[in-house]
Amino acid sequence: MTQLIPLVEAIPSIRGKAGAPLRVPKRVTGDRAYDSDKHRMRLSCKGIATDIARRGEPHGSGLGVVRYVVEQTIALLHQFRRLRTRFDRRDDVHESFMSLGMSMICWRRLHNSLGYF
Repeated sequence: MTQLIPLVEAIPSIRGKAGAPLRVPKRVTGDRAYDSDKHRMRLSCKGIATDIARRGEPHGSGLGVVRYVVEQTIALLHQFRRLRTRFDRRDDVHESFMSLGMSMICWRRLHNSLGYF
């Protein structure tokens, strides 16, 4: 929770459309761990809308639909032993294996969606 504001400030500018690049995101989505009025106010002052679930309220905010994509991706990466338990000390080696793992996941999805079994 202490790293929310530095994380948002570290987002690089987004290019693509004509004009000035987008410097801040339009919306921040988070779970109950990020529920803090202080953080909501700081993000609101920067012009960033928040979609953060509140503690003590029942589920049903709809955030699980977005979160499921992230959790599914992490679960797919954990099928590779080398990524499930990190043995590499160097970050560049680990990042290379993550890129290789993501490439294999994308290839499998494409392969299965085309009907090749």
